[in-house]
This record gives sequence, structure tokens and C-alpha cells, in this order.
Amino acid sequence: MLFFVYNFYKTLLYYDYMPNHQQNLDTLLDLVIQNGASDLHLGEGRHPFIRTNGELTPVVQYPQLTKEDIVGILSIMVKPNVLQKIGNLEEVDFAYDFQGKVRFRGNVYIKSGTLAVALRAIQKVRPLKDLRLPDILDQFTNARQGFFLVVGPVGQGKSTTLAGMIDVINTTRKNHIVTIEHPIEYIHIEKQSIIDQREVDLDTNSFSDALAAVFRQDVDVILVGEMRDPETISTAVTAAETGHLVYSTLHTNSAAQTVDRIIDSFPAEQQDQVRIQLAGSLLGVFSQRLIPSQKGGLVPAFELLINTKAVANVIRENRTHEIDMLIETGMEHGMISMNHSLLELVRSGDITLDEARSHSLNPQGLDQLV
Repeated sequence: MLFFVYNFYKTLLYYDYMPNHQQNLDTLLDLVIQNGASDLHLGEGRHPFIRTNGELTPVVQYPQLTKEDIVGILSIMVKPNVLQKIGNLEEVDFAYDFQGKVRFRGNVYIKSGTLAVALRAIQKVRPLKDLRLPDILDQFTNARQGFFLVVGPVGQGKSTTLAGMIDVINTTRKNHIVTIEHPIEYIHIEKQSIIDQREVDLDTNSFSDALAAVFRQDVDVILVGEMRDPETISTAVTAAETGHLVYSTLHTNSAAQTVDRIIDSFPAEQQDQVRIQLAGSLLGVFSQRLIPSQKGGLVPAFELLINTKAVANVIRENRTHEIDMLIETGMEHGMISMNHSLLELVRSGDITLDEARSHSLNPQGLDQLV
């Protein structure tokens, strides 16, 4: 790895003398926009790749990239101190605004001693109704306090959903909203509310530091971009208990797994207390996937857990294995199972039954609904 560091800094010293990297970057990002792509991948020794409707495609008309190409492009997108982190073998998250057209979230990493960059296109904040999400999500923008989580694997639209929910509050309520992100993705324009967007490593040292500070900032609504450690989770739950509406995300596959992940992140001697806190503060868990539609584009499939008295009881009493059953039988409360959501996409002609089975966590249960 010392060889990588030496070569990286050697390249960095001379990037000013390289070809027009601004033009190369503009060309690639315009290509993402023109093709309606969601992602752009840059790696040494290969063509750029774009992801469209879930599929990766090489941009073969563009030459294979060299270290000099990637360092030159990065020197435009990030500040010198960020380049130094990369040279020290650190993975780096960043955001880049492309000519006011589209904002990109980026991650730089090293693979087999070479550089790679993944860029995700972030569209402007979209209303919830335009995202084909259930109307009941509005219920969780009307709450004055509590804890609401949007979960799912990476790249499944969690940030987009939360941005839409924040926009509802921004449009309808006179609140103070603070977002804590790494990096800042969607830029919110203040409407009825005031919005302070804070970026980790730029405006604050960590999620936990920024979250601890909100108690002195007269905040009504808090968005925590990601809960990465027990301290952040604990503070977020406390904030929800003490009169704040808290939104956040986790990389989990279902509502039941989310509850378990939160509790299991704490030492055994603290878990009973966390169960009590979570049972009292949780509003709901919304799990989502984005699936390529036969009609074009991506469509969401989702699961919604609402914290009813029955759900609170199973959380408090360490019976989280019963959550899936409570979701299946909780339609009268507004709950939605992933299988019901997938079946609706089959009926609308967006996906086939086989595709629904491949995305279901319980294919046998899906077959019983058909």
C-alpha cells in the first residue's frame, strides 16, 4: 500500500498538467443525465460504467481510465484536504453539485491498490405522491414527536423518501428542522420551516456530536442520515422521547430485523432498557426496495410497521419474531406487508410473479396470497 500512496501523491503533484479533466467530467455527468442513469462508476483500467434501470452498462465509446484521469476528476470534485485523506488510504464520502442540474453523492475507495469512484445522481426533492409511496406516510409527517425509520439495502431510495417527508413538514409546518448527513444529499429550500443542514466532517465532527447538540438548538424535527453506532442510536431514541420528531435510516431488510438490529447494537445489560425506550418512542418502520418495472423506470415495493399497542408489547417483551405476523394481520391499522406490496405491482403489470418471488423475503407466503 505504500506504493499506492507514493504513486497517488506523485500523480497529485502533476494533475495540473494533465488533459482537460473538467471537460471529461462534464461529458460523463451529462451522459448520466441524458440516459436517466442513477449511478456512474469510475475505476482505473476500465471504461466508465453507468447504471440505468438497475443495470450496469460500460461506456465503451469512452477510453479506459488511468490513475491520472481519476485524480484529475477528483481534484475538481473535492477539496485538497479530501484528496489528502484518499492518499492516506481513507474511504471518502462527498457531494458534488453539477452546474445546478443534478447533485451527486460520491464515494472514493481503493481496490487492489487502484482508485475507484462511485457517484449517485440525486434528483431534486420530489413530493411523496410522485414517488408511488403509500398515502399513509403523511401520518408520520403530522406527528409531533417519536422515532420513524426508513430502512432497506443501499441504493433503494431511503434518502429520497425521507427528503419527501421533510418537504411535507417544510411546506405545512412552522418548525425548526435540523438534518445531520454525510454528505448532504438533497438541498432543501426553506418554505414554512427553517432548515439547518449539517454535514459530518464539514460542520460537525460526528453524527453523535451533532445529535447531542440539538437539545440546545430549539429543534422540532431531526433527520439523522444514518445511525452508525450505539451512541447515535441511544441519543436519537432519547430525542424522540423528549419531544422531538426523529427520522433516520438503517441498512436492514425488514421491520423486524430493524428492531433487532437496534436492540442488539447495545450490550446485553442495556438491552431491556432499550426495548422499553423503543417500545415507547417508535412510530413506525418503513422498509423499501426499488424494482425495475416492465413499463420502464423503477417502482417501489415496501413494508410498513406501525407501532400499535400489540407491536409495543412484543418489542418490550422480546418477542420480535412476532412482528411479521402483526404486520400481516395489521392492515386495519394501515400496516403493509412486503408481499402485499409486491402483489400489487404484479397486478399493475409492473413486475411478473416470478420477479415478485425473487424480491420477497417469504415467497411461500406470497404464493398463498395469489
